[in-house]
Order: sequence, then structure tokens, then C-alpha cells
Amino acid sequence: MTFINNVQAEKALYIGGEWQAGVDTVANINPSDISENLGNFAQASQAQVEQAIQVAKQAQPEWEKTPIERKQAVLQAIGDELIERCDELGRLLSREEGKPFAEGRGEIYRAGQFFQYFAAEVLRQIGDNAASVRPGVSVEVTREAVGVIAIISPWNFPTATAAWKIAPALAFGNSVVWKPANLTPASAVALTEIIHRQGLPAGTFNLVLGSGSQVGNTLINSKEVNGVSFTGSVETGRKVAAATAPNFVRCQLEMGSKNALVVADDADIQVAVEATIAGSFSGAGQKCTASSRLVVMDGIHDAYVEALIKRMSELKVGHALEEGIFMGPVVDANQLEANFEWIEKARQSGAELAFGGERLNLAHDGYYMSPTLFLNTQNSWEVNQEEVFAPMASVIRVADLDEAIAVTNDTRFGLTGGIITQSLRTSAIFKQQAQTGCVMVNLPTAGTDYHVPFGGRKESSFGPREQGQYAKEFYTVVKTAYQRPY
Repeated sequence: MTFINNVQAEKALYIGGEWQAGVDTVANINPSDISENLGNFAQASQAQVEQAIQVAKQAQPEWEKTPIERKQAVLQAIGDELIERCDELGRLLSREEGKPFAEGRGEIYRAGQFFQYFAAEVLRQIGDNAASVRPGVSVEVTREAVGVIAIISPWNFPTATAAWKIAPALAFGNSVVWKPANLTPASAVALTEIIHRQGLPAGTFNLVLGSGSQVGNTLINSKEVNGVSFTGSVETGRKVAAATAPNFVRCQLEMGSKNALVVADDADIQVAVEATIAGSFSGAGQKCTASSRLVVMDGIHDAYVEALIKRMSELKVGHALEEGIFMGPVVDANQLEANFEWIEKARQSGAELAFGGERLNLAHDGYYMSPTLFLNTQNSWEVNQEEVFAPMASVIRVADLDEAIAVTNDTRFGLTGGIITQSLRTSAIFKQQAQTGCVMVNLPTAGTDYHVPFGGRKESSFGPREQGQYAKEFYTVVKTAYQRPY
């Protein structure tokens, strides 16, 4: 029997302020060492999900009316504890997701910062006053909570992505029903246990583990849910949008990407290579912000490729908790199989495998592969048009800035785009013309700040932005009040 902070994995559902067993369990396998099972975690029934929605609906008015200093203290305490325990919880996260401990620790720390930031936002909820066009009438514009928010979060950032949804939902007075990914239940239980100890009204926050077909579908089809915040694939995002529309439930979707990193002729090669390494291969490429298309201008192409391959050869792959590794395993067997299918598709299209593309047999039996680089690829190929979610990048050779921008924008996605250049003119043109929600200059495409908006264009995002003050656009509704005194 496995415990996460005194919570039994078999009783890991949190509904109405109490821990519950489910109708079944799933094993939580360590991708770095598949002989290790972190626990058999409870799976919710449809009835339990519906119960969670009902108790959230009942608790929400009380939480919304809770004094703002109390709300601020709750969120601050959650953030403080996450940061204080980032070593412990980062190690847990790395064991179940596979990212190196430094990244796992950093994710927990960042999750704590999200809660701390929105703790401060609780005290900044100030409305607007306006003069009416009618004499003697005053106008007040305020924001109120949406109600019950269903949060569906992914496995690649199991704590951080959840935090940047949960924190603003609570900050603005909503109640939450959270469905995390089934691949990373331990991190979800650890965060829930921290929230549990803050003494929120029972039902304000609920955790329902389970599959998308069972738990997810119940949430997105419920008429009692007032908003759904989802991060995942485009295919599933379309299902969320289709399910919520008939019930007029607002939805916020963060979905796929196919991010380009442009390397200009005048780029500093070392800066370009390090931005590529961090953007394409950290986290085993399992990031929506990963740069899987490397758009390289003619004048620097050969020198950049040579330097990049040399740097890739220095990267160490291993167990997530092993000292000095750069990249851990991919998350599970299905992901590993899909990655090698993409490698084969790239080869069949005519791509030149310049580095990697191998299954690695290491000291521990895990889902290991080498970082992979393809050369001489065309932007129109499937491997350059679909999200791969692997430690794999393709070089697309272009003549100049105009072609580089055209290639960057020639995709159905538009999350992040980056350029490495020493020219202010070049960077200004790229920032203006890149059809992406986030633009990076002389930085990896992966890596964003918590106090500014995050989101994309085209099929990458739908609905209001996440993070920063822009989060209130999804988690609140505007009320306009008119008054004429007697």
C-alpha cells in the first residue's frame, strides 16, 4: 500500500473534503525504471464525478463570499509549502513523469510561484466606476466568480499546468473539480493534500482521477459546470468545445503546437545551439512550447548544424534522479512507440538522420531514446506539420528572413516562435510578423513567465489567455451596475 503524504493511493479521490476509494485502480509506473510501481491509484466512477460537481456547486457561494484576506492567506500558504518542499515533491514528480530532478524541482517551485502570484491578485480585485450618459446615475463595473470550474490538465507539467489553472480559479472565488492526467496521479495527490490542509469550505476543491472517456466526458458534458479549462491535444480540445457549446459552458483550450526556431545568418552560433538544446530536447521534447522545427538560413546552416550535432553528442540520457543527466525517459511505452513511428515517417519522407533516433538500453529498464536530429527536411512534410512531442527536431533550410517567416507561419498551429539574431531590425520584423501567441528572441521557444499571458493562435489555443492578470478574463464574469439615488 503506497502513501503520498499519508494519503493511500487506493483512496486518492478527494470529494467534498474527504478522501475516497474509487471503482478501480491504475498502476503508476516509473518510466525511468519500469520495475517500480509508485502505487495503484483510485479511479473515479461517473457517480463520484457527478458528486464532486454537486458539492462544488454547493460550496462555491460560501468560498466566493469568504473575505479576501482569508483567500489570500490560503493561496499564499499553498505556494509557500510547494516552494519549501520543492526538493521532495520534485523528486516525486520526476519519478512518475521522467523529467530530470532539476526540472522536476523547478516545476514544483514554479507552481508555488503561481499560487503566490494569485494570492497577491486576490487583493488587487478592484472594479471600475464610470459616469452614466443619464444625469444623476452612477455606474459600477465589477467582476464575480464564474462558478464551478472543471480543470483537465496534462501529464507533461503535472503540477505547474494544474497550478496556473487552480490558483486563479480559487483566487477569483470559483470552486474546482480537477481531473489530472492518469499518468501522473501522485503529483496530483500531493498538491491536493496541501490544499486540503488549508481548511477551504468542503467541496470547494475536488480531485477526481480517471480516464478521459469516463471522468473527462462527465465533466465536459455536465450542465452544472460553468467553465472548463483544458490543456491537451487538438483532437480532445475539439471534443471539449463541442460538448460545452450546447450547454453554453465557457471553455478555455490550450492544445497543440509546431513551434519554429529561426536561426538567422547573423546569429551567435553558441546562443543558437544552446537555445536549440533547451527548446528541442529538454523534458524529452514533451512540451507544447518545444521547438521541433529548426528554420536555418543558408549562410549559417552548415556551421550551426555541425556545432549542434557536437553539442547533442555531449548530452547525457539516464534515470530522472541520476546526477548530471540532461534528459530522462519519455513518459510511457505508448509515447516511445509513437516517437519511433515519427522517426520512420521522417526517414520515409526523405529526411537525413543526422543524430540519434535510437532506443537506449541503460542500467535501468526504462523508456529511453536518444535526442534526434533530421536534416534536409521540407516544411510540408507531415513530420513538420504535426505535433510530435518527442526529443526530435528537423532542420528546414531557407534563403532569407522572408522565407523563414513564411515557413514559421506555414502551420495550423501558432503557440510560440523564436529567432536567434543580433539584428534589432530582424528581431523587430519577426516579432511583428510571426503568427504566434508568444515570440522569443535569442531564447529557447520553451520557457515562459508566470505573471504575463500565455497562449497561442490558430489551433493552438481557444478562449481567453492563461496566466497573469489576463487569467481573470476566463475565471470571472463582468457585472455592470447602474444606480440613481433617491
